[in-house]
Amino acid sequence: VSTQSFFFFFFFFFSPSFFFFFTQKMSRTLQQEMAYITKASPHSYNIRHDFAPNMRVPGIVYVNDELSGLLFDELKHSVGRGDVGGFLPALRQIANVAALPGIVRHSIGLPDVHSGYGFAIGNVAAFDMNNPEAIVSPGGVGFDINCGVRLIRTNLMADEVIPVQEKLAQMLFDHIPVGVGSQGVIPTSSGNLAEALEMGMDWSVREGYSWAEDKEHCEEYGRMLSANPAKVSARARQRGLPQLGTLGAGNHYAEIQVVDEIFDRFAAKKMGIERRGQVCVMIHSGSRGLGHQVATDALMAMERAMSRDRIAVNDRQLACARIASVEGQDYLGAMAAAANYAWVNRASMTFLTRQAFGKCFNQSPDDLDMHVIYDVSHNIAKVEEHMVDGRPTQLLVHRKGATRAFPPHHPLIPVDYQFTGQPVLIGGTMGTCSYVLTGTETGFVETWGSTCHGAGRASSRCKARKNLSYQDVLSFLSDHGISIRVASPKLVMEEAPESYKDVSAVVNTCHAAGISNKAIKLRPIAVIKG
Repeated sequence: VSTQSFFFFFFFFFSPSFFFFFTQKMSRTLQQEMAYITKASPHSYNIRHDFAPNMRVPGIVYVNDELSGLLFDELKHSVGRGDVGGFLPALRQIANVAALPGIVRHSIGLPDVHSGYGFAIGNVAAFDMNNPEAIVSPGGVGFDINCGVRLIRTNLMADEVIPVQEKLAQMLFDHIPVGVGSQGVIPTSSGNLAEALEMGMDWSVREGYSWAEDKEHCEEYGRMLSANPAKVSARARQRGLPQLGTLGAGNHYAEIQVVDEIFDRFAAKKMGIERRGQVCVMIHSGSRGLGHQVATDALMAMERAMSRDRIAVNDRQLACARIASVEGQDYLGAMAAAANYAWVNRASMTFLTRQAFGKCFNQSPDDLDMHVIYDVSHNIAKVEEHMVDGRPTQLLVHRKGATRAFPPHHPLIPVDYQFTGQPVLIGGTMGTCSYVLTGTETGFVETWGSTCHGAGRASSRCKARKNLSYQDVLSFLSDHGISIRVASPKLVMEEAPESYKDVSAVVNTCHAAGISNKAIKLRPIAVIKG
C-alpha cells in the first residue's frame, strides 16, 4: 500500500469527516446538495457558506457549462455511492477548506479542479498571517511539492526538427532519467544536496548546470529564501539524493512542442516566440520522493499539533497547524527546501535537454537560443501581499494544482514581462495541446493572482487502464505525428487524453473569466514519459 493511500485511509476513516460524510450522503439527495450551489456567471458557481459545517467563508468554482457537468457528476456519484471509499468530491473539499481557521474571503476552485488529498486539486485558499488562529496545511500544497512546468524556446522550426524527430525523441529519452525508480546522472553528494536545498537555482548556476539568466525567468527566481534544510528529515534526504535531475513518472513529462497559434503577439515576442512552427521544449516535474517525504513527515507532526491546539476540521486529510506554531514553521521551512530541490531538478533536466539538442543538431545550446521562457510552480504555499478589505495584508496563499498568475507591473515578476504580465504555463495531456497564458489584474483581485495548471483528471488511473488499450493510444499518437518514449507501458493508458478534461475548455474558461489571458498555443510532436 502506498504512503499516500495509508494516510488517506487513516485520516479519513478515523475522523469526524467520516461520520459527517456518511450521514450527509444518507440524509441529503443530489437535489438538496445542488440547492447550496448557484450559478454566478457563465463561467462560475458560488457555494453557499452553509454547504458544509463550520464554513467561515463561501466557495467559488470557475467552470463553464462543458466542465460543470464533470464537476457535478463527481458530486452525484458521491451521493449515490452505497459504500464509503475514494476521496470526497471536489465541491465538498472546497467547502471543507472554507471551514479552516484563518481563511480569507473564499475557497476557490479553478476550471481543472478535481478531488484530491485534503484540498481538491485546483483549489486555492489564502490565510491571514496576522490571525494567530490561521493555519498551514500540507494538503493545500500536495505531496509533490513545487511540481511545476518549465518552457524552453529554440530558434528551430518544425520543418528542421520533424526529419530527425524520432532520433531527437530517443536522445532526450536517453539523456533524461525517467520512471518511478529512476536515478539521476547529476553527481550529488550529501553536502551538495544540503546546499541545493538551501540555494535552489543559485546552486545550479554555481555548479554550471544553469545559465545565470535562467533564474531571472523563474518564479521566486528559483530560490525560496525561507528554506530550512535542517527541517528536511534524513529519510527525505535519502529519497532525494539519487533522484536529482530525474523526470519521475505519472503525469510528468518532457515534450518537444511546436507553436501552433499566437493569440497575443506582443506577449509572445517578449517571450522570444516569433512565429508559428517555432520549436520549444516543456518539462513537467517536481520534488520527487524528497517532497513526498516532507509532506508525509508534516502530516504526522500536524496530527499531534491539532490535538494539542484543539484545531477542528471537517476532514482529517486537512491536517494542519497554526502558521506560527513550531510544526507550522518546521513545515514551511522544509517545504521551501523541497521547492528549491524541484527547481534544481528542472534546471538539471534543462541542462540535459540542452545537451541532447546540441548533439542532435551539432550546435551549441546558445546558438540554438535555448533560453528559459519561464518556470512556474503549481503545488506550493507562499507568503504574499494582497488587498483585503481595502488594506494590504500578508497572506499565506496555498495553491494546489493551481498556478501563480501575477499581473503586469507586479514587482515580483521579471523586468522582461512587466508589460505583459507573468507567463503562465499550462501543460496539456499526452498528445494534446499546451498553452502559455499571462496574468491579469482581475485574477490578482479575484483569485489571489492564481489560475489553472492543466487539464485536470476526468477519470481515475485504474479506470483508464481498464477502458483503454495500449495499442489504441499509440495509434492515436502516431496518427497525429507524435513520437513517444515511455518507461512503463501502463502509463500510456493512464495518461491518455480520454483520462483528462479538455485543456482548451479549461483555458478558455480562465480567459473568459478574465483571471488569465491566452497568449500562445503549442502542440506536441514528441513525448517523453516515465
